[in-house]
Amino acid sequence: MQAKVEKKAGKKNKTLQHMWKDRVLYLMLAPTLIYFLIFRVWPIINMRLAFCNYRAKGPWEFAGLKYFDMIFKSSTFMEILRNTLIISFMKYILLFPFFVIFALLLNEIRCGKFRKYVQIISYMPHFLSWVVIAGIWISMLSVSGGAVNQIMGWFGLDAVDFMTNKGTIRWVLFFSEGWRSLGWDSIVYFTAILAISPDLYEAATVDGAKRIDIIRYIILPALVVPMTTMFILNLGFFMTAGFDQVFNFTNQSVNSVIDILDTYVYRIGLESGQYSLATAVALIKGIVGVFLVLVTHLVSKKVTGKGVW
Repeated sequence: MQAKVEKKAGKKNKTLQHMWKDRVLYLMLAPTLIYFLIFRVWPIINMRLAFCNYRAKGPWEFAGLKYFDMIFKSSTFMEILRNTLIISFMKYILLFPFFVIFALLLNEIRCGKFRKYVQIISYMPHFLSWVVIAGIWISMLSVSGGAVNQIMGWFGLDAVDFMTNKGTIRWVLFFSEGWRSLGWDSIVYFTAILAISPDLYEAATVDGAKRIDIIRYIILPALVVPMTTMFILNLGFFMTAGFDQVFNFTNQSVNSVIDILDTYVYRIGLESGQYSLATAVALIKGIVGVFLVLVTHLVSKKVTGKGVW
C-alpha cells in the first residue's frame, strides 16, 4: 500500500515538473482556458435556471417543467424552430458539398502562383465580422445603386429588394455564408488531398486512368474521413443557425422567416428579462445538438466504419 502511494506521489511530482518546464506554453493557453471556463463551463452549471424561477436576490424557487411546458405550447416557438431547421439545412447540408468541390477545383489548378492567389482571396472573407459582411451585402443588393440590381437592369429585369423580400432573404443568408466560408472550410479537404501519396497518382497514370478516374477512385476515398468528421461536427451547430449573421441581416419585413432560436433567446432573455424561459430554450437547443452529433456518429460508424472518435 505504501509503495502505491509513493508511486502516485512520484507520478504527480513528475507531472508538475513537466508542467513547470512548459510553463510558458501553459501561460499562453491560460486565456483560452479561462474563456471556456467562463463562457462554456459556467453556463452549463447554471442551466438549472431552466427549472427555477429567477430571482436577482435570494435563492431560486424550483419551478419544475413549467417553462418547458410554456415553450412547447407556444405557436411562436414552433415557427421559430421551423425557421431554424430550414436555415440550418441550407447552411449545413446544402452548402456542405461546395466546400469539397472547391477543394477539388483548387487541386486541379496547375499554376501554383495562381492557386495561392485564389486561396488568399477565398480565405479573406472569413476574417471579416458579420457586421462588415452584412454592410457589403446590403450595399450590393440595394434596390437603388446595388450592383446586383444594376446587372439585372442591363437584361431588362425589374429591381428586387432582396433584403426585405421574404422569398429571397434566406437565400441571401445562404450565399453570404458560402462567400464567407467557402475558402476557409475547404482547407481541411485540400490538406487531405495534398497528403495523398504521389505514388498513387503515378500508378494510376501508368494504368491509363483519366483525371476523372483519379478523382473518383483516389481523391474522393481519401476525403471520406474528413468529410464524415466535419459533417458530424456541423450537425452540432444545427440548432444554432448562426446568430451573428441573422442578427445583422434581419429587419421587420423578414423577421418572421429568419427569426431563429438564438435570436429568440436573445430577445426574451436580454431584452425582456425572461431569463428562465430563455435558459430553457437554450437547454433544448443544446440537448438536441448533442443528440444529433451522437446519432450521426453512431450511424456513420455503422455504415462507413468512421466517426468522430
